[in-house]
Amino acid sequence: MQDATAMAELLRAQKLSFEELLTDIETKSNQLQPKLNAWTYLDLSGAKKNYRKNQDKLSRTVFAGLPIALKALGQSKKGWPSTSGSLLLAENKAKVTDYFVQGIENLGFVPIGQSNVPEYGFKNITDSKLYGNCLNPFDTTRFAGGSSGGAAALVASGILPIATASDGGGSIRIPASFCSLIGLKPTRGSMPVGPGNWRSWQGASIAFALTKSIRDTENVFYNLRTSQPEAPYQAPKREWMHYEKAVRYPLRIAYCLNNKVSDLDYRIRAETLKIVDFLQKEGFDVEEVPYPANMVTLMQQYYRMNAADTAAMFQEMQAKLKRPLTNQDMEEMTWAMYQFGLDLKASDYVLSLQYWDEIAVKTESLFKEYDLFLTPSTAQVAPSVDTEFYSPKIGEKLRFAHELSPKEKEKLVYDMFAKSLSITPYTQLANLTGQPAISLPTGRVNDLPVGVQFMASKGREDLLLMVGALLEQAKLFTIE
Repeated sequence: MQDATAMAELLRAQKLSFEELLTDIETKSNQLQPKLNAWTYLDLSGAKKNYRKNQDKLSRTVFAGLPIALKALGQSKKGWPSTSGSLLLAENKAKVTDYFVQGIENLGFVPIGQSNVPEYGFKNITDSKLYGNCLNPFDTTRFAGGSSGGAAALVASGILPIATASDGGGSIRIPASFCSLIGLKPTRGSMPVGPGNWRSWQGASIAFALTKSIRDTENVFYNLRTSQPEAPYQAPKREWMHYEKAVRYPLRIAYCLNNKVSDLDYRIRAETLKIVDFLQKEGFDVEEVPYPANMVTLMQQYYRMNAADTAAMFQEMQAKLKRPLTNQDMEEMTWAMYQFGLDLKASDYVLSLQYWDEIAVKTESLFKEYDLFLTPSTAQVAPSVDTEFYSPKIGEKLRFAHELSPKEKEKLVYDMFAKSLSITPYTQLANLTGQPAISLPTGRVNDLPVGVQFMASKGREDLLLMVGALLEQAKLFTIE
Protein backbone atom coordinates (compact mmCIF):
# COMPACT_ATOMS: atom_id res chain seq x y z
CA MET A 1 0.00 0.00 0.00
CA GLN A 2 1.19 3.51 -0.85
CA ASP A 3 1.47 6.10 1.89
CA ALA A 4 -1.31 8.53 2.71
CA THR A 5 0.27 11.44 0.83
CA ALA A 6 0.50 9.43 -2.40
CA MET A 7 -3.05 8.12 -2.08
CA ALA A 8 -4.35 11.63 -1.45
CA GLU A 9 -2.70 12.80 -4.68
CA LEU A 10 -4.41 9.96 -6.57
CA LEU A 11 -7.75 11.02 -5.09
CA ARG A 12 -7.14 14.66 -5.96
CA ALA A 13 -6.17 13.76 -9.54
CA GLN A 14 -9.24 11.50 -9.80
CA LYS A 15 -7.02 8.55 -10.62
CA LEU A 16 -8.58 6.76 -7.67
CA SER A 17 -12.14 7.15 -6.44
CA PHE A 18 -13.33 7.30 -2.87
CA GLU A 19 -15.71 4.43 -3.60
CA GLU A 20 -12.82 2.27 -4.85
CA LEU A 21 -10.92 3.02 -1.66
CA LEU A 22 -13.89 2.05 0.51
CA THR A 23 -14.37 -1.18 -1.43
CA ASP A 24 -10.73 -2.08 -0.91
CA ILE A 25 -10.95 -1.24 2.80
CA GLU A 26 -14.12 -3.31 3.16
CA THR A 27 -12.58 -6.29 1.38
CA LYS A 28 -9.42 -6.21 3.50
CA SER A 29 -11.41 -5.66 6.67
CA ASN A 30 -13.63 -8.66 5.94
CA GLN A 31 -10.50 -10.76 5.50
CA LEU A 32 -8.45 -9.44 8.42
CA GLN A 33 -10.86 -8.26 11.10
CA PRO A 34 -11.60 -11.83 12.30
CA LYS A 35 -7.84 -12.34 12.75
CA LEU A 36 -6.85 -8.95 14.17
CA ASN A 37 -9.95 -7.47 15.84
CA ALA A 38 -8.72 -3.97 14.99
CA TRP A 39 -12.07 -2.27 14.34
CA THR A 40 -14.65 -1.52 17.03
CA TYR A 41 -16.97 0.49 14.80
CA LEU A 42 -17.23 0.92 11.05
CA ASP A 43 -19.56 3.26 9.14
CA LEU A 44 -18.72 3.02 5.45
CA SER A 45 -22.13 4.22 4.26
CA GLY A 46 -21.93 7.30 6.49
CA ALA A 47 -18.41 8.01 5.23
CA LYS A 48 -19.59 7.75 1.62
CA LYS A 49 -22.40 10.26 2.28
CA ASN A 50 -19.93 12.58 4.04
CA TYR A 51 -17.51 12.43 1.10
CA ARG A 52 -20.18 13.05 -1.54
CA LYS A 53 -21.56 16.01 0.42
CA ASN A 54 -18.12 17.64 0.78
CA GLN A 55 -16.26 16.34 -2.29
CA ASP A 56 -15.41 19.73 -3.82
CA LYS A 57 -14.14 21.11 -0.51
CA LEU A 58 -12.18 17.91 0.26
CA SER A 59 -10.39 18.02 -3.11
CA ARG A 60 -8.75 21.30 -2.01
CA THR A 61 -7.45 19.94 1.31
CA VAL A 62 -4.13 18.33 2.16
CA PHE A 63 -5.45 14.77 2.20
CA ALA A 64 -8.27 15.19 -0.34
CA GLY A 65 -10.85 12.94 1.32
CA LEU A 66 -8.66 10.03 2.38
CA PRO A 67 -10.40 7.55 4.73
CA ILE A 68 -9.05 7.34 8.27
CA ALA A 69 -9.81 5.51 11.52
CA LEU A 70 -10.27 7.40 14.78
CA LYS A 71 -9.09 5.92 18.06
CA ALA A 72 -12.03 4.74 20.19
CA LEU A 73 -10.67 6.66 23.17
CA GLY A 74 -10.48 10.42 23.66
CA GLN A 75 -11.33 11.24 20.03
CA SER A 76 -15.01 12.11 19.79
CA LYS A 77 -17.11 12.37 16.66
CA LYS A 78 -20.70 13.48 17.19
CA GLY A 79 -23.13 10.56 17.10
CA TRP A 80 -20.43 7.90 17.13
CA PRO A 81 -19.76 5.53 20.05
CA SER A 82 -17.81 7.10 22.91
CA THR A 83 -16.95 4.09 25.06
CA SER A 84 -13.28 4.50 26.06
CA GLY A 85 -13.15 0.71 25.71
CA SER A 86 -15.32 0.34 28.83
CA LEU A 87 -18.35 -1.87 29.45
CA LEU A 88 -19.74 0.89 31.65
CA LEU A 89 -19.90 3.23 28.63
CA ALA A 90 -20.79 0.60 26.02
CA GLU A 91 -23.94 2.46 24.92
CA ASN A 92 -22.52 5.98 25.23
CA LYS A 93 -22.56 8.27 22.18
CA ALA A 94 -20.49 11.40 21.59
CA LYS A 95 -22.49 14.62 21.82
CA VAL A 96 -19.89 16.78 20.03
CA THR A 97 -16.99 16.40 17.63
CA ASP A 98 -13.85 17.39 19.52
CA TYR A 99 -11.28 19.88 18.26
CA PHE A 100 -8.67 17.26 17.38
CA VAL A 101 -11.12 15.34 15.19
CA GLN A 102 -12.26 18.63 13.65
CA GLY A 103 -8.61 19.32 12.86
CA ILE A 104 -8.22 15.90 11.25
CA GLU A 105 -11.32 16.49 9.15
CA ASN A 106 -10.08 19.97 8.16
CA LEU A 107 -6.95 18.30 6.73
CA GLY A 108 -9.25 16.39 4.40
CA PHE A 109 -9.47 13.04 6.17
CA VAL A 110 -12.84 11.29 6.22
CA PRO A 111 -13.35 9.20 9.37
CA ILE A 112 -14.84 5.79 8.57
CA GLY A 113 -14.67 4.00 11.93
CA GLN A 114 -12.99 3.53 15.27
CA SER A 115 -9.97 1.43 16.27
CA ASN A 116 -9.68 -0.95 19.23
CA VAL A 117 -8.37 0.21 22.64
CA PRO A 118 -7.94 -1.15 26.18
CA GLU A 119 -10.25 0.17 28.88
CA TYR A 120 -9.49 3.87 29.44
CA GLY A 121 -6.09 3.45 27.77
CA PHE A 122 -4.22 2.30 30.87
CA LYS A 123 -2.29 -0.54 29.21
CA ASN A 124 0.51 -1.07 26.71
CA ILE A 125 -1.60 -3.85 25.18
CA THR A 126 -5.16 -3.81 23.80
CA ASP A 127 -7.39 -6.34 25.56
CA SER A 128 -10.58 -4.75 26.87
CA LYS A 129 -13.45 -6.89 28.08
CA LEU A 130 -15.74 -4.80 25.88
CA TYR A 131 -13.92 -5.35 22.59
CA GLY A 132 -11.45 -8.20 23.16
CA ASN A 133 -7.81 -8.62 22.16
CA CYS A 134 -6.32 -6.70 19.24
CA LEU A 135 -3.67 -8.89 17.61
CA ASN A 136 -0.43 -8.16 15.80
CA PRO A 137 -0.40 -8.48 11.98
CA PHE A 138 3.15 -9.87 12.17
CA ASP A 139 2.16 -12.65 14.57
CA THR A 140 -1.44 -13.11 15.63
CA THR A 141 -0.40 -14.95 18.78
CA ARG A 142 0.89 -11.58 20.04
CA PHE A 143 -0.61 -8.22 20.94
CA ALA A 144 -0.44 -5.22 18.59
CA GLY A 145 0.42 -3.04 21.59
CA GLY A 146 -1.57 -0.37 23.34
CA SER A 147 -3.32 1.71 23.90
CA SER A 148 -3.43 2.56 20.16
CA GLY A 149 -3.29 -1.13 19.29
CA GLY A 150 -6.23 -1.11 16.91
CA ALA A 151 -4.81 1.84 14.99
CA ALA A 152 -1.45 0.09 14.63
CA ALA A 153 -3.06 -3.15 13.44
CA LEU A 154 -5.11 -1.31 10.81
CA VAL A 155 -2.08 0.45 9.35
CA ALA A 156 0.44 -2.38 9.68
CA SER A 157 -1.95 -4.85 8.01
CA GLY A 158 -2.50 -2.54 5.03
CA ILE A 159 -6.19 -1.90 5.68
CA LEU A 160 -5.42 1.83 5.96
CA PRO A 161 -2.29 3.92 5.21
CA ILE A 162 -2.77 6.05 8.35
CA ALA A 163 -4.84 6.10 11.55
CA THR A 164 -5.18 8.53 14.42
CA ALA A 165 -3.76 7.54 17.80
CA SER A 166 -2.85 9.07 21.15
CA ASP A 167 -0.01 8.72 23.61
CA GLY A 168 -0.17 9.13 27.40
CA GLY A 169 2.72 6.86 28.35
CA GLY A 170 3.89 5.44 25.03
CA SER A 171 0.56 4.55 23.46
CA ILE A 172 1.64 5.69 19.99
CA ARG A 173 5.29 4.68 20.16
CA ILE A 174 4.81 1.22 21.71
CA PRO A 175 2.42 -0.13 19.04
CA ALA A 176 4.55 1.61 16.41
CA SER A 177 7.55 -0.40 17.61
CA PHE A 178 5.59 -3.66 17.87
CA CYS A 179 4.03 -3.22 14.40
CA SER A 180 6.85 -1.65 12.34
CA LEU A 181 5.35 1.82 12.01
CA ILE A 182 6.34 5.44 12.58
CA GLY A 183 4.93 6.84 15.81
CA LEU A 184 5.41 10.50 16.72
CA LYS A 185 4.36 11.87 20.10
CA PRO A 186 4.38 15.64 19.57
CA THR A 187 5.37 18.32 22.07
CA ARG A 188 2.85 18.92 24.84
CA GLY A 189 0.48 21.69 23.78
CA SER A 190 1.07 21.38 20.03
CA MET A 191 -2.09 19.46 19.05
CA PRO A 192 -5.71 20.65 19.26
CA VAL A 193 -7.47 19.88 22.57
CA GLY A 194 -10.96 20.48 23.93
CA PRO A 195 -13.75 21.27 24.26
CA GLY A 196 -14.37 18.55 26.85
CA ASN A 197 -10.93 17.47 27.98
CA TRP A 198 -8.30 20.20 28.09
CA ARG A 199 -5.57 18.63 30.22
CA SER A 200 -5.56 14.93 29.16
CA TRP A 201 -3.71 13.34 32.09
CA GLN A 202 -2.27 16.72 33.08
CA GLY A 203 -0.70 17.14 29.66
CA ALA A 204 0.91 13.70 29.59
CA SER A 205 -1.45 12.49 26.86
CA ILE A 206 -1.55 13.92 23.35
CA ALA A 207 -3.29 12.89 20.14
CA PHE A 208 -1.56 12.31 16.80
CA ALA A 209 -1.29 9.44 14.28
CA LEU A 210 0.48 6.25 13.23
CA THR A 211 2.02 6.34 9.76
CA LYS A 212 4.17 4.44 7.25
CA SER A 213 6.29 7.34 5.97
CA ILE A 214 8.09 10.36 7.34
CA ARG A 215 6.41 12.62 4.79
CA ASP A 216 2.99 11.53 6.06
CA THR A 217 4.13 12.28 9.61
CA GLU A 218 5.39 15.70 8.48
CA ASN A 219 2.25 16.53 6.54
CA VAL A 220 0.00 15.75 9.47
CA PHE A 221 2.20 17.47 12.04
CA TYR A 222 2.91 20.71 10.18
CA ASN A 223 -0.71 21.10 9.07
CA LEU A 224 -2.33 20.11 12.38
CA ARG A 225 -0.06 21.79 14.95
CA THR A 226 -1.70 24.70 16.64
CA SER A 227 -1.60 27.24 19.44
CA GLN A 228 -4.83 27.66 21.39
CA PRO A 229 -4.86 30.69 23.70
CA GLU A 230 -7.48 29.02 25.90
CA ALA A 231 -5.50 25.78 26.31
CA PRO A 232 -3.56 25.18 29.57
CA TYR A 233 -0.38 24.01 27.76
CA GLN A 234 1.46 25.89 25.04
CA ALA A 235 4.25 24.45 22.89
CA PRO A 236 7.32 26.51 21.97
CA LYS A 237 6.94 27.70 18.38
CA ARG A 238 10.39 29.03 17.61
CA GLU A 239 11.41 25.84 15.76
CA TRP A 240 8.08 25.05 14.10
CA MET A 241 9.57 24.94 10.64
CA HIS A 242 10.64 22.29 8.17
CA TYR A 243 13.84 20.59 9.29
CA GLU A 244 15.72 21.49 6.11
CA LYS A 245 15.59 25.11 7.27
CA ALA A 246 16.03 24.47 10.98
CA VAL A 247 18.77 21.87 11.48
CA ARG A 248 22.43 22.53 12.10
CA TYR A 249 25.16 19.97 11.49
CA PRO A 250 26.65 17.91 12.90
CA LEU A 251 24.07 16.95 15.51
CA ARG A 252 25.11 15.82 18.97
CA ILE A 253 23.21 12.69 19.98
CA ALA A 254 23.10 11.11 23.44
CA TYR A 255 22.06 7.49 23.77
CA CYS A 256 21.20 5.16 26.64
CA LEU A 257 20.42 1.44 26.65
CA ASN A 258 19.74 0.90 30.35
CA ASN A 259 17.16 2.64 32.51
CA LYS A 260 17.54 0.17 35.39
CA VAL A 261 13.95 -1.09 35.65
CA SER A 262 14.16 -3.98 33.18
CA ASP A 263 16.52 -6.16 31.20
CA LEU A 264 16.93 -5.10 27.59
CA ASP A 265 16.68 -8.00 25.13
CA TYR A 266 20.23 -8.46 23.84
CA ARG A 267 18.94 -8.60 20.26
CA ILE A 268 17.15 -5.26 20.63
CA ARG A 269 20.37 -3.90 22.13
CA ALA A 270 22.22 -5.04 19.01
CA GLU A 271 19.60 -3.48 16.70
CA THR A 272 19.85 -0.18 18.57
CA LEU A 273 23.64 -0.19 18.40
CA LYS A 274 23.39 -0.64 14.63
CA ILE A 275 21.64 2.73 14.52
CA VAL A 276 24.28 4.24 16.81
CA ASP A 277 26.97 2.96 14.45
CA PHE A 278 25.14 4.34 11.40
CA LEU A 279 24.80 7.79 12.99
CA GLN A 280 28.49 7.85 13.89
CA LYS A 281 29.42 6.95 10.31
CA GLU A 282 27.18 9.78 9.11
CA GLY A 283 29.37 12.17 11.08
CA PHE A 284 27.20 12.80 14.12
CA ASP A 285 28.73 13.09 17.56
CA VAL A 286 27.13 10.17 19.45
CA GLU A 287 27.83 9.63 23.14
CA GLU A 288 26.44 7.20 25.73
CA VAL A 289 24.91 8.84 28.83
CA PRO A 290 23.10 7.64 31.97
CA TYR A 291 19.30 7.64 31.88
CA PRO A 292 18.17 11.12 33.00
CA ALA A 293 15.55 9.89 35.50
CA ASN A 294 15.10 7.35 38.27
CA MET A 295 12.40 5.25 36.65
CA VAL A 296 11.00 3.84 39.88
CA THR A 297 10.38 7.34 41.25
CA LEU A 298 9.20 8.57 37.86
CA MET A 299 6.59 5.82 37.57
CA GLN A 300 5.41 6.24 41.14
CA GLN A 301 4.64 9.88 40.39
CA TYR A 302 3.09 8.95 37.04
CA TYR A 303 0.73 6.43 38.67
CA ARG A 304 -0.32 9.00 41.24
CA MET A 305 -1.45 11.30 38.47
CA ASN A 306 -3.25 8.43 36.71
CA ALA A 307 -5.01 7.43 39.90
CA ALA A 308 -6.12 10.95 40.84
CA ASP A 309 -7.40 11.67 37.35
CA THR A 310 -9.21 8.31 37.33
CA ALA A 311 -10.92 9.11 40.62
CA ALA A 312 -12.01 12.50 39.28
CA MET A 313 -13.35 10.89 36.08
CA PHE A 314 -15.42 8.37 38.01
CA GLN A 315 -16.66 11.04 40.40
CA GLU A 316 -18.13 12.81 37.37
CA MET A 317 -19.62 9.55 36.08
CA GLN A 318 -21.23 8.78 39.42
CA ALA A 319 -22.93 12.17 39.41
CA LYS A 320 -24.32 11.55 35.92
CA LEU A 321 -25.39 7.97 36.66
CA LYS A 322 -26.79 8.97 40.08
CA ARG A 323 -25.40 5.87 41.73
CA PRO A 324 -22.10 4.76 43.27
CA LEU A 325 -19.72 2.80 41.07
CA THR A 326 -18.59 -0.69 42.11
CA ASN A 327 -15.89 -3.14 41.09
CA GLN A 328 -18.45 -4.69 38.75
CA ASP A 329 -18.49 -1.52 36.64
CA MET A 330 -14.89 -1.78 35.49
CA GLU A 331 -11.92 -4.05 34.96
CA GLU A 332 -9.87 -4.96 38.02
CA MET A 333 -6.86 -2.81 37.13
CA THR A 334 -9.13 0.18 36.62
CA TRP A 335 -10.80 -0.49 39.98
CA ALA A 336 -7.44 -0.51 41.73
CA MET A 337 -6.42 2.78 40.09
CA TYR A 338 -9.75 4.30 41.11
CA GLN A 339 -9.43 3.18 44.72
CA PHE A 340 -5.85 4.42 44.94
CA GLY A 341 -6.95 7.79 43.58
CA LEU A 342 -9.75 8.11 46.12
CA ASP A 343 -7.23 7.83 48.96
CA LEU A 344 -4.55 10.06 47.44
CA LYS A 345 -3.99 13.27 49.40
CA ALA A 346 -4.22 16.53 47.50
CA SER A 347 -0.82 17.50 48.91
CA ASP A 348 0.74 14.28 47.55
CA TYR A 349 -0.81 14.95 44.15
CA VAL A 350 0.64 18.46 44.08
CA LEU A 351 4.05 17.12 45.11
CA SER A 352 3.85 14.60 42.25
CA LEU A 353 3.24 17.35 39.73
CA GLN A 354 6.12 19.31 41.23
CA TYR A 355 8.31 16.27 40.61
CA TRP A 356 7.10 16.27 37.01
CA ASP A 357 8.30 19.85 36.71
CA GLU A 358 11.67 19.01 38.27
CA ILE A 359 12.29 16.09 35.93
CA ALA A 360 11.16 18.21 32.97
CA VAL A 361 13.80 20.82 33.84
CA LYS A 362 16.44 18.10 34.17
CA THR A 363 15.46 16.47 30.88
CA GLU A 364 15.34 19.77 29.03
CA SER A 365 18.84 20.54 30.34
CA LEU A 366 20.03 17.40 28.53
CA PHE A 367 19.10 19.11 25.28
CA LYS A 368 21.31 22.08 26.01
CA GLU A 369 24.23 19.72 25.47
CA TYR A 370 22.70 17.27 22.98
CA ASP A 371 20.27 17.68 20.11
CA LEU A 372 18.69 14.24 20.39
CA PHE A 373 18.36 11.44 22.94
CA LEU A 374 18.28 7.90 21.54
CA THR A 375 17.00 4.74 23.26
CA PRO A 376 15.31 1.54 22.18
CA SER A 377 11.57 2.04 21.80
CA THR A 378 10.83 -1.04 23.89
CA ALA A 379 12.90 -3.50 25.92
CA GLN A 380 11.22 -6.57 24.44
CA VAL A 381 9.22 -7.59 21.37
CA ALA A 382 5.42 -7.61 21.38
CA PRO A 383 4.17 -9.87 24.18
CA SER A 384 2.20 -13.02 23.46
CA VAL A 385 -1.50 -13.12 24.30
CA ASP A 386 -0.87 -15.70 27.03
CA THR A 387 1.61 -13.47 28.89
CA GLU A 388 0.85 -13.27 32.61
CA PHE A 389 1.10 -9.56 33.38
CA TYR A 390 0.48 -10.10 37.08
CA SER A 391 -0.03 -13.09 39.34
CA PRO A 392 -3.42 -14.49 40.45
CA LYS A 393 -2.58 -13.23 43.94
CA ILE A 394 -2.25 -9.67 42.65
CA GLY A 395 -5.41 -10.14 40.61
CA GLU A 396 -7.33 -11.07 43.75
CA LYS A 397 -6.01 -7.98 45.53
CA LEU A 398 -7.08 -5.81 42.59
CA ARG A 399 -10.69 -6.95 42.88
CA PHE A 400 -10.72 -6.05 46.57
CA ALA A 401 -8.49 -2.98 46.41
CA HIS A 402 -11.12 -0.99 48.33
CA GLU A 403 -10.26 -3.03 51.44
CA LEU A 404 -6.56 -2.06 51.41
CA SER A 405 -4.78 0.81 53.13
CA PRO A 406 -3.57 3.78 51.04
CA LYS A 407 0.05 2.53 51.14
CA GLU A 408 -1.04 -0.98 50.15
CA LYS A 409 -3.03 0.43 47.23
CA GLU A 410 -0.05 2.41 45.97
CA LYS A 411 2.20 -0.65 46.12
CA LEU A 412 -0.47 -2.76 44.43
CA VAL A 413 -0.75 -0.31 41.52
CA TYR A 414 3.02 -0.33 41.03
CA ASP A 415 3.12 -4.15 41.22
CA MET A 416 0.26 -4.63 38.76
CA PHE A 417 2.15 -2.59 36.14
CA ALA A 418 5.62 -4.04 36.89
CA LYS A 419 5.59 -6.66 34.12
CA SER A 420 4.22 -4.21 31.57
CA LEU A 421 6.86 -1.67 32.56
CA SER A 422 9.61 -4.23 32.09
CA ILE A 423 8.50 -4.62 28.46
CA THR A 424 8.13 -0.91 27.69
CA PRO A 425 10.22 1.24 30.07
CA TYR A 426 11.54 3.88 27.65
CA THR A 427 8.49 5.86 26.59
CA GLN A 428 6.97 7.38 29.75
CA LEU A 429 9.65 10.02 30.35
CA ALA A 430 8.60 12.07 27.33
CA ASN A 431 4.98 12.11 28.51
CA LEU A 432 5.81 13.46 31.95
CA THR A 433 8.22 16.09 30.64
CA GLY A 434 6.25 17.08 27.53
CA GLN A 435 9.11 16.37 25.11
CA PRO A 436 8.46 15.29 21.53
CA ALA A 437 9.54 11.71 20.83
CA ILE A 438 9.34 9.38 17.85
CA SER A 439 9.58 5.61 17.42
CA LEU A 440 11.15 4.55 14.14
CA PRO A 441 10.86 1.00 12.70
CA THR A 442 14.50 -0.01 12.30
CA GLY A 443 14.86 -3.66 13.26
CA ARG A 444 13.54 -7.20 13.52
CA VAL A 445 14.02 -9.87 16.17
CA ASN A 446 12.93 -13.30 14.93
CA ASP A 447 10.79 -11.55 12.29
CA LEU A 448 9.09 -9.42 14.96
CA PRO A 449 9.42 -5.62 14.62
CA VAL A 450 11.43 -3.49 17.02
CA GLY A 451 12.20 0.21 16.90
CA VAL A 452 14.39 2.98 18.20
CA GLN A 453 13.14 6.10 19.93
CA PHE A 454 14.49 9.63 19.61
CA MET A 455 13.54 12.46 21.98
CA ALA A 456 14.23 16.15 21.47
CA SER A 457 13.78 19.51 23.17
CA LYS A 458 10.24 20.85 23.27
CA GLY A 459 9.23 22.24 19.90
CA ARG A 460 11.99 20.41 18.04
CA GLU A 461 9.94 17.98 16.00
CA ASP A 462 12.06 19.18 13.08
CA LEU A 463 15.04 17.26 14.50
CA LEU A 464 13.00 14.09 14.97
CA LEU A 465 11.68 14.29 11.43
CA MET A 466 15.16 14.99 10.09
CA VAL A 467 16.73 11.93 11.68
CA GLY A 468 13.69 9.89 10.65
CA ALA A 469 14.10 11.00 7.03
CA LEU A 470 17.81 10.18 7.20
CA LEU A 471 17.14 6.61 8.34
CA GLU A 472 14.28 6.22 5.88
CA GLN A 473 16.40 7.39 2.95
CA ALA A 474 19.19 5.02 4.02
CA LYS A 475 16.60 2.21 3.75
CA LEU A 476 16.96 1.31 7.41
CA PHE A 477 13.20 1.14 7.98
CA THR A 478 11.58 -2.30 8.11
CA ILE A 479 8.12 -1.12 7.02
CA GLU A 480 6.38 -3.55 4.69
